[in-house]
Amino acid sequence: QVQLVESGGGLVQPGGSPRLSCAASGSIFSIPAMGWYRQAAGKQRELVATITSGGSTNYADSVKGRFTISRDNAKNTVYLQMNSLNSEDTAVYYCYAIIYISFRHAPNEYWGQGTQVTVSS
Repeated sequence: QVQLVESGGGLVQPGGSPRLSCAASGSIFSIPAMGWYRQAAGKQRELVATITSGGSTNYADSVKGRFTISRDNAKNTVYLQMNSLNSEDTAVYYCYAIIYISFRHAPNEYWGQGTQVTVSS
């Protein structure tokens, strides 16, 4: 069984720079991609950033230049460094990963439980 466990977030002042972490655990063969989505109150979930096992990254336009995604393949962990936060970044942030549990099985998508990030003074 695979689990994604997130940490970080909470109440952050405008302009703050928190870092989110997400560790995958369980029966894992490989993780081709990991990333972060977010969902603000009353809005649809949206992509924030993704990163492949090779280090290729993709960002939403709204966070380019402010957020940085990275991963530690040895620890099956993805990070999201967030800088220059503003109120529009307030949302529940969800970690996700595409994971092979073995080479015999097709990959599945897994989600973390979500972590709240609130930007407020």
